[in-house]
Amino acid sequence: MPREGDDSEIALLRIQLEACLARNVSLEKENQELRHEAARLKSQISSLKAHDNERKSLLWKKIQNSLEIENASLQKPTAKLAERDSPAENLSPRQAFAAKKDREERIPIPPPKPNANVASFKDENGKKSPSAPAPPPPPPPSRSLSGIRAVRRVPEVVELYRALTRKDARKENKSNPTGVPTVTFTRNMIGEIENRSSYLSAIKSDVERQGQFINFLIKEVESTAFKDMTDVEAFVKWLDEELSSLVDERAVLKHFPWPERKADAMREAAFSYRDLRNLESEVSSFQDNPKEPFIPALRQMQALQDRLEQSINNVERTRESMSKKYRDLQIPWQWMLDTGLIGQMKLSSMRLVKEYMKRIAREMCSSECSQEDNLTLQGVRFAFRVHQFAGGFDDEAIGAFELLKKAGLGYQKPQNMATDL
Repeated sequence: MPREGDDSEIALLRIQLEACLARNVSLEKENQELRHEAARLKSQISSLKAHDNERKSLLWKKIQNSLEIENASLQKPTAKLAERDSPAENLSPRQAFAAKKDREERIPIPPPKPNANVASFKDENGKKSPSAPAPPPPPPPSRSLSGIRAVRRVPEVVELYRALTRKDARKENKSNPTGVPTVTFTRNMIGEIENRSSYLSAIKSDVERQGQFINFLIKEVESTAFKDMTDVEAFVKWLDEELSSLVDERAVLKHFPWPERKADAMREAAFSYRDLRNLESEVSSFQDNPKEPFIPALRQMQALQDRLEQSINNVERTRESMSKKYRDLQIPWQWMLDTGLIGQMKLSSMRLVKEYMKRIAREMCSSECSQEDNLTLQGVRFAFRVHQFAGGFDDEAIGAFELLKKAGLGYQKPQNMATDL
Protein backbone atom coordinates (compact mmCIF):
# COMPACT_ATOMS: atom_id res chain seq x y z
CA MET A 1 0.00 0.00 0.00
CA PRO A 2 2.65 2.61 0.77
CA ARG A 3 4.34 1.87 -2.57
CA GLU A 4 1.10 2.53 -4.45
CA GLY A 5 0.76 5.87 -2.67
CA ASP A 6 4.32 6.79 -3.54
CA ASP A 7 3.75 5.86 -7.17
CA SER A 8 0.66 8.04 -7.37
CA GLU A 9 2.49 10.95 -5.75
CA ILE A 10 5.40 10.56 -8.18
CA ALA A 11 2.98 10.46 -11.11
CA LEU A 12 1.29 13.63 -9.86
CA LEU A 13 4.64 15.39 -9.47
CA ARG A 14 5.65 14.26 -12.95
CA ILE A 15 2.45 15.72 -14.42
CA GLN A 16 3.04 18.99 -12.59
CA LEU A 17 6.64 19.09 -13.82
CA GLU A 18 5.59 18.55 -17.43
CA ALA A 19 2.97 21.29 -17.11
CA CYS A 20 5.58 23.69 -15.70
CA LEU A 21 7.99 22.85 -18.50
CA ALA A 22 5.31 23.42 -21.12
CA ARG A 23 4.41 26.73 -19.51
CA ASN A 24 8.06 27.75 -19.44
CA VAL A 25 8.46 26.97 -23.13
CA SER A 26 5.40 29.05 -24.03
CA LEU A 27 6.67 31.97 -21.94
CA GLU A 28 10.07 31.80 -23.62
CA LYS A 29 8.42 31.83 -27.04
CA GLU A 30 6.26 34.80 -26.11
CA ASN A 31 9.29 36.66 -24.72
CA GLN A 32 11.22 36.02 -27.95
CA GLU A 33 8.33 37.35 -30.05
CA LEU A 34 8.17 40.51 -27.94
CA ARG A 35 11.93 41.02 -28.39
CA HIS A 36 11.61 40.68 -32.16
CA GLU A 37 8.70 43.14 -32.20
CA ALA A 38 10.67 45.73 -30.18
CA ALA A 39 13.70 45.32 -32.44
CA ARG A 40 11.51 45.71 -35.54
CA LEU A 41 9.99 48.93 -34.22
CA LYS A 42 13.43 50.34 -33.38
CA SER A 43 14.70 49.48 -36.85
CA GLN A 44 11.66 51.12 -38.46
CA ILE A 45 12.13 54.28 -36.40
CA SER A 46 15.83 54.47 -37.29
CA SER A 47 15.15 54.02 -41.02
CA LEU A 48 12.49 56.74 -40.96
CA LYS A 49 14.83 59.11 -39.12
CA ALA A 50 17.66 58.42 -41.54
CA HIS A 51 15.39 58.99 -44.56
CA ASP A 52 14.04 62.22 -43.07
CA ASN A 53 17.52 63.52 -42.25
CA GLU A 54 18.73 62.70 -45.76
CA ARG A 55 15.87 64.59 -47.37
CA LYS A 56 16.40 67.59 -45.10
CA SER A 57 20.13 67.74 -45.75
CA LEU A 58 19.59 67.52 -49.52
CA LEU A 59 16.99 70.29 -49.41
CA TRP A 60 19.21 72.49 -47.30
CA LYS A 61 22.14 72.09 -49.71
CA LYS A 62 19.99 73.08 -52.68
CA ILE A 63 18.65 76.18 -50.99
CA GLN A 64 22.05 77.15 -49.68
CA ASN A 65 23.46 77.00 -53.20
CA SER A 66 20.64 79.16 -54.54
CA LEU A 67 21.15 81.72 -51.75
CA GLU A 68 24.87 81.91 -52.46
CA ILE A 69 24.10 82.57 -56.12
CA GLU A 70 21.61 85.28 -55.20
CA ASN A 71 24.11 87.00 -52.91
CA ALA A 72 26.75 86.88 -55.60
CA SER A 73 24.35 88.43 -58.10
CA LEU A 74 23.57 91.27 -55.67
CA GLN A 75 27.24 92.07 -55.16
CA LYS A 76 27.88 92.10 -58.90
CA PRO A 77 24.94 93.78 -60.68
CA THR A 78 26.61 93.31 -64.05
CA ALA A 79 26.63 89.53 -63.72
CA LYS A 80 23.22 89.11 -65.37
CA LEU A 81 24.28 91.15 -68.41
CA ALA A 82 27.38 89.02 -68.75
CA GLU A 83 25.28 85.88 -68.55
CA ARG A 84 23.03 87.06 -71.38
CA ASP A 85 25.99 87.82 -73.65
CA SER A 86 28.08 84.76 -72.77
CA PRO A 87 27.22 81.27 -74.07
CA ALA A 88 25.65 78.71 -71.76
CA GLU A 89 28.70 76.48 -71.93
CA ASN A 90 30.81 79.00 -69.98
CA LEU A 91 28.50 79.04 -66.96
CA SER A 92 29.63 77.46 -63.71
CA PRO A 93 27.42 74.74 -62.17
CA ARG A 94 25.97 77.13 -59.58
CA GLN A 95 25.27 79.84 -62.18
CA ALA A 96 23.64 77.27 -64.42
CA PHE A 97 21.39 76.16 -61.54
CA ALA A 98 20.27 79.78 -60.98
CA ALA A 99 19.94 80.60 -64.68
CA LYS A 100 17.72 77.61 -65.42
CA LYS A 101 14.76 79.49 -63.94
CA ASP A 102 15.02 82.08 -66.76
CA ARG A 103 15.55 79.53 -69.54
CA GLU A 104 13.33 76.99 -71.19
CA GLU A 105 11.88 74.17 -69.17
CA ARG A 106 13.97 71.08 -68.54
CA ILE A 107 14.13 68.42 -71.24
CA PRO A 108 13.86 65.07 -69.45
CA ILE A 109 16.18 62.17 -70.13
CA PRO A 110 14.30 59.01 -71.18
CA PRO A 111 14.05 56.39 -68.41
CA PRO A 112 16.21 53.25 -68.58
CA LYS A 113 14.80 50.41 -70.59
CA PRO A 114 13.85 47.32 -68.60
CA ASN A 115 15.66 44.07 -69.14
CA ALA A 116 12.42 42.11 -69.21
CA ASN A 117 9.29 42.79 -71.20
CA VAL A 118 6.98 45.28 -69.52
CA ALA A 119 3.31 44.64 -69.11
CA SER A 120 2.25 47.69 -71.16
CA PHE A 121 3.71 49.40 -74.20
CA LYS A 122 3.45 52.72 -75.99
CA ASP A 123 3.27 53.38 -79.68
CA GLU A 124 5.08 56.17 -81.48
CA ASN A 125 2.28 58.68 -80.86
CA GLY A 126 2.42 58.11 -77.12
CA LYS A 127 -0.85 56.16 -76.98
CA LYS A 128 -1.00 53.01 -74.95
CA SER A 129 -1.42 49.79 -76.84
CA PRO A 130 -3.46 46.92 -75.41
CA SER A 131 -1.65 45.48 -72.44
CA ALA A 132 -0.44 41.93 -72.53
CA PRO A 133 -2.50 39.36 -70.64
CA ALA A 134 -1.55 39.11 -67.00
CA PRO A 135 0.37 35.98 -66.04
CA PRO A 136 -1.43 33.41 -63.90
CA PRO A 137 -1.11 34.06 -60.16
CA PRO A 138 1.68 32.11 -58.45
CA PRO A 139 0.93 29.56 -55.75
CA PRO A 140 0.36 30.92 -52.24
CA PRO A 141 3.45 31.52 -50.06
CA SER A 142 4.81 28.32 -48.68
CA ARG A 143 6.75 27.92 -45.48
CA SER A 144 8.66 24.99 -46.90
CA LEU A 145 12.10 25.45 -48.46
CA SER A 146 12.38 21.94 -49.83
CA GLY A 147 11.86 23.14 -53.40
CA ILE A 148 14.84 25.50 -53.27
CA ARG A 149 17.58 23.41 -51.77
CA ALA A 150 18.08 20.09 -50.04
CA VAL A 151 17.17 21.12 -46.48
CA ARG A 152 15.58 18.59 -44.16
CA ARG A 153 14.48 18.46 -40.56
CA VAL A 154 17.00 17.03 -38.09
CA PRO A 155 15.06 15.91 -34.98
CA GLU A 156 18.33 15.11 -33.21
CA VAL A 157 19.11 18.84 -32.99
CA VAL A 158 15.83 19.52 -31.21
CA GLU A 159 16.24 16.56 -28.85
CA LEU A 160 19.81 17.51 -27.95
CA TYR A 161 18.82 21.11 -27.35
CA ARG A 162 15.99 20.11 -25.02
CA ALA A 163 18.21 17.65 -23.16
CA LEU A 164 20.88 20.27 -22.52
CA THR A 165 18.53 23.10 -21.61
CA ARG A 166 16.82 20.99 -18.97
CA LYS A 167 20.14 20.68 -17.13
CA ASP A 168 21.06 24.31 -17.70
CA ALA A 169 19.89 27.23 -15.57
CA ARG A 170 18.11 28.65 -18.63
CA LYS A 171 20.01 31.90 -18.60
CA GLU A 172 18.60 34.36 -21.07
CA ASN A 173 20.89 35.72 -23.72
CA LYS A 174 21.19 39.44 -23.46
CA SER A 175 20.98 41.21 -26.76
CA ASN A 176 22.65 44.56 -27.31
CA PRO A 177 20.83 46.24 -30.18
CA THR A 178 22.88 48.93 -31.76
CA GLY A 179 21.73 52.32 -30.62
CA VAL A 180 20.74 54.90 -33.18
CA PRO A 181 22.46 58.23 -32.65
CA THR A 182 19.92 61.00 -32.44
CA VAL A 183 20.67 64.03 -34.52
CA THR A 184 19.50 67.29 -33.02
CA PHE A 185 19.07 70.38 -35.09
CA THR A 186 19.84 73.74 -33.49
CA ARG A 187 17.18 75.47 -35.51
CA ASN A 188 14.18 74.70 -37.62
CA MET A 189 15.73 74.84 -41.08
CA ILE A 190 12.48 74.19 -42.88
CA GLY A 191 10.74 77.12 -41.20
CA GLU A 192 13.64 79.42 -41.92
CA ILE A 193 13.77 78.39 -45.58
CA GLU A 194 10.04 78.90 -46.13
CA ASN A 195 10.24 82.46 -44.81
CA ARG A 196 12.68 83.51 -47.56
CA SER A 197 11.08 85.14 -50.55
CA SER A 198 13.73 83.79 -52.94
CA TYR A 199 12.79 80.26 -51.92
CA LEU A 200 9.08 80.82 -52.62
CA SER A 201 9.80 82.56 -55.92
CA ALA A 202 11.98 79.63 -57.00
CA ILE A 203 9.12 77.21 -56.26
CA LYS A 204 6.66 79.33 -58.24
CA SER A 205 9.07 79.46 -61.14
CA ASP A 206 9.36 75.66 -61.17
CA VAL A 207 5.58 75.27 -61.08
CA GLU A 208 5.12 77.67 -64.00
CA ARG A 209 8.04 76.61 -66.22
CA GLN A 210 8.49 72.89 -65.50
CA GLY A 211 4.90 71.76 -66.10
CA GLN A 212 5.61 69.78 -69.27
CA PHE A 213 8.65 68.15 -67.69
CA ILE A 214 6.68 67.07 -64.60
CA ASN A 215 3.76 65.80 -66.70
CA PHE A 216 6.23 63.62 -68.61
CA LEU A 217 7.46 62.13 -65.32
CA ILE A 218 3.86 61.55 -64.21
CA LYS A 219 3.09 59.55 -67.34
CA GLU A 220 6.25 57.48 -66.94
CA VAL A 221 5.47 56.63 -63.30
CA GLU A 222 1.86 55.72 -64.04
CA SER A 223 2.72 53.50 -67.03
CA THR A 224 5.58 51.52 -65.51
CA ALA A 225 4.98 47.79 -65.07
CA PHE A 226 8.27 45.98 -64.48
CA LYS A 227 8.76 42.29 -63.86
CA ASP A 228 12.24 42.41 -62.32
CA MET A 229 13.29 44.33 -59.21
CA THR A 230 16.60 45.36 -60.80
CA ASP A 231 14.59 47.33 -63.36
CA VAL A 232 12.64 49.00 -60.55
CA GLU A 233 15.91 49.99 -58.86
CA ALA A 234 17.20 51.54 -62.09
CA PHE A 235 13.92 53.40 -62.65
CA VAL A 236 13.85 54.78 -59.10
CA LYS A 237 17.43 56.00 -59.45
CA TRP A 238 16.56 57.73 -62.73
CA LEU A 239 13.43 59.29 -61.23
CA ASP A 240 15.28 60.68 -58.22
CA GLU A 241 17.96 62.18 -60.47
CA GLU A 242 15.32 63.90 -62.59
CA LEU A 243 13.42 65.24 -59.58
CA SER A 244 16.65 66.57 -58.05
CA SER A 245 16.58 69.38 -60.63
CA LEU A 246 13.58 70.89 -58.82
CA VAL A 247 14.31 73.37 -56.07
CA ASP A 248 11.94 71.51 -53.69
CA GLU A 249 10.44 68.27 -54.89
CA ARG A 250 7.60 68.10 -52.38
CA ALA A 251 6.59 71.75 -52.64
CA VAL A 252 6.52 71.70 -56.44
CA LEU A 253 4.84 68.33 -57.00
CA LYS A 254 1.88 69.15 -54.74
CA HIS A 255 0.67 71.50 -57.50
CA PHE A 256 0.41 68.59 -59.97
CA PRO A 257 -1.51 65.28 -60.00
CA TRP A 258 1.60 63.43 -58.90
CA PRO A 259 1.10 59.64 -58.39
CA GLU A 260 2.59 59.79 -54.92
CA ARG A 261 1.33 56.37 -53.81
CA LYS A 262 2.98 54.49 -56.68
CA ALA A 263 6.21 56.53 -56.60
CA ASP A 264 6.61 56.00 -52.85
CA ALA A 265 5.79 52.29 -53.19
CA MET A 266 8.46 51.87 -55.90
CA ARG A 267 11.04 53.63 -53.71
CA GLU A 268 10.07 51.51 -50.72
CA ALA A 269 10.28 48.25 -52.69
CA ALA A 270 13.58 49.19 -54.33
CA PHE A 271 15.25 50.20 -51.05
CA SER A 272 13.96 47.13 -49.16
CA TYR A 273 15.07 44.78 -51.93
CA ARG A 274 18.50 46.40 -52.09
CA ASP A 275 19.04 46.17 -48.32
CA LEU A 276 17.92 42.53 -48.17
CA ARG A 277 20.06 41.56 -51.15
CA ASN A 278 23.14 43.20 -49.62
CA LEU A 279 22.53 41.44 -46.31
CA GLU A 280 22.10 38.07 -48.04
CA SER A 281 25.35 38.60 -49.92
CA GLU A 282 27.16 39.51 -46.70
CA VAL A 283 25.91 36.41 -44.85
CA SER A 284 26.42 33.92 -47.69
CA SER A 285 30.01 35.11 -48.25
CA PHE A 286 30.92 35.17 -44.54
CA GLN A 287 34.21 33.44 -43.68
CA ASP A 288 35.40 32.88 -40.13
CA ASN A 289 38.90 34.18 -39.43
CA PRO A 290 40.81 31.72 -37.19
CA LYS A 291 43.13 34.52 -36.07
CA GLU A 292 40.27 36.52 -34.61
CA PRO A 293 39.62 36.00 -30.85
CA PHE A 294 37.09 33.35 -29.99
CA ILE A 295 34.42 35.43 -28.20
CA PRO A 296 34.34 38.34 -30.71
CA ALA A 297 34.09 35.86 -33.58
CA LEU A 298 31.04 34.18 -32.05
CA ARG A 299 29.42 37.55 -31.33
CA GLN A 300 29.94 38.62 -34.92
CA MET A 301 28.16 35.52 -36.22
CA GLN A 302 25.35 35.96 -33.69
CA ALA A 303 24.93 39.61 -34.74
CA LEU A 304 24.67 38.61 -38.39
CA GLN A 305 22.03 36.01 -37.55
CA ASP A 306 20.13 38.60 -35.50
CA ARG A 307 20.08 41.00 -38.45
CA LEU A 308 19.02 38.21 -40.79
CA GLU A 309 16.12 37.06 -38.60
CA GLN A 310 14.99 40.60 -37.86
CA SER A 311 14.94 41.58 -41.55
CA ILE A 312 13.02 38.48 -42.59
CA ASN A 313 10.55 38.80 -39.72
CA ASN A 314 9.85 42.40 -40.73
CA VAL A 315 9.06 41.29 -44.29
CA GLU A 316 6.95 38.32 -43.24
CA ARG A 317 4.81 40.41 -40.87
CA THR A 318 3.81 42.80 -43.63
CA ARG A 319 4.12 40.43 -46.60
CA GLU A 320 0.41 39.90 -47.19
CA SER A 321 -0.53 43.59 -47.23
CA MET A 322 2.59 44.76 -49.07
CA SER A 323 2.36 42.09 -51.77
CA LYS A 324 -1.26 43.09 -52.41
CA LYS A 325 -0.27 46.74 -52.73
CA TYR A 326 2.61 45.92 -55.07
CA ARG A 327 0.36 43.78 -57.26
CA ASP A 328 -2.18 46.59 -57.54
CA LEU A 329 0.56 49.06 -58.53
CA GLN A 330 2.27 46.62 -60.96
CA ILE A 331 5.46 46.34 -58.90
CA PRO A 332 7.29 43.00 -58.62
CA TRP A 333 6.43 41.24 -55.37
CA GLN A 334 7.52 37.59 -55.86
CA TRP A 335 10.85 38.32 -54.14
CA MET A 336 8.97 38.53 -50.84
CA LEU A 337 7.96 34.85 -50.99
CA ASP A 338 9.87 31.91 -49.54
CA THR A 339 10.60 30.85 -53.11
CA GLY A 340 12.33 34.17 -53.81
CA LEU A 341 14.89 36.33 -52.06
CA ILE A 342 13.48 35.53 -48.59
CA GLY A 343 14.10 31.82 -49.13
CA GLN A 344 17.64 32.51 -50.29
CA MET A 345 18.28 34.55 -47.14
CA LYS A 346 17.09 31.71 -44.92
CA LEU A 347 19.39 29.29 -46.70
CA SER A 348 22.33 31.67 -46.32
CA SER A 349 22.14 31.12 -42.54
CA MET A 350 23.56 27.63 -43.19
CA ARG A 351 26.88 29.38 -43.72
CA LEU A 352 26.75 30.99 -40.28
CA VAL A 353 25.71 27.89 -38.34
CA LYS A 354 28.41 25.80 -40.02
CA GLU A 355 31.15 28.32 -39.19
CA TYR A 356 29.78 28.75 -35.65
CA MET A 357 29.76 25.05 -34.77
CA LYS A 358 33.14 24.43 -36.38
CA ARG A 359 34.67 27.31 -34.42
CA ILE A 360 33.39 25.94 -31.11
CA ALA A 361 34.49 22.39 -31.94
CA ARG A 362 37.94 23.66 -32.94
CA GLU A 363 38.21 25.59 -29.68
CA MET A 364 37.42 22.52 -27.59
CA CYS A 365 39.80 20.28 -29.53
CA SER A 366 42.81 22.60 -29.76
CA SER A 367 42.99 23.81 -26.13
CA GLU A 368 42.38 22.48 -22.66
CA CYS A 369 38.96 23.94 -22.19
CA SER A 370 37.47 23.75 -18.69
CA GLN A 371 34.01 24.83 -19.84
CA GLU A 372 33.27 22.25 -22.51
CA ASP A 373 29.70 21.80 -21.30
CA ASN A 374 28.97 25.52 -21.58
CA LEU A 375 30.52 25.74 -25.06
CA THR A 376 28.63 22.68 -26.19
CA LEU A 377 25.36 24.14 -24.94
CA GLN A 378 26.14 27.44 -26.63
CA GLY A 379 26.85 25.73 -29.95
CA VAL A 380 23.77 23.51 -29.79
CA ARG A 381 21.60 26.45 -28.79
CA PHE A 382 22.72 28.44 -31.84
CA ALA A 383 22.29 25.36 -34.05
CA PHE A 384 18.75 24.84 -32.74
CA ARG A 385 17.94 28.48 -33.38
CA VAL A 386 19.08 28.36 -37.01
CA HIS A 387 17.47 24.94 -37.50
CA GLN A 388 14.08 26.30 -36.48
CA PHE A 389 14.57 29.51 -38.46
CA ALA A 390 15.61 27.90 -41.77
CA GLY A 391 13.40 24.83 -41.42
CA GLY A 392 16.26 22.32 -41.35
CA PHE A 393 19.94 21.75 -42.15
CA ASP A 394 21.77 21.06 -45.37
CA ASP A 395 24.45 18.35 -45.63
CA GLU A 396 27.34 20.67 -44.68
CA ALA A 397 25.54 21.93 -41.58
CA ILE A 398 24.71 18.36 -40.54
CA GLY A 399 28.41 17.45 -40.84
CA ALA A 400 29.41 20.41 -38.66
CA PHE A 401 26.80 19.37 -36.11
CA GLU A 402 28.25 15.86 -35.94
CA LEU A 403 31.71 17.33 -35.29
CA LEU A 404 30.29 19.46 -32.49
CA LYS A 405 28.71 16.38 -30.89
CA LYS A 406 31.95 14.43 -31.03
CA ALA A 407 33.89 17.31 -29.51
CA GLY A 408 31.57 18.12 -26.64
CA LEU A 409 29.36 15.20 -25.63
CA GLY A 410 31.92 12.75 -24.29
CA TYR A 411 32.67 10.94 -27.55
CA GLN A 412 36.18 9.77 -28.29
CA LYS A 413 37.83 12.54 -30.26
CA PRO A 414 39.34 11.26 -33.49
CA GLN A 415 42.89 12.30 -34.20
CA ASN A 416 42.01 13.83 -37.55
CA MET A 417 39.22 16.04 -36.17
CA ALA A 418 41.43 19.12 -36.15
CA THR A 419 42.19 18.64 -39.84
CA ASP A 420 38.49 18.14 -40.61
CA LEU A 421 37.71 21.44 -38.94
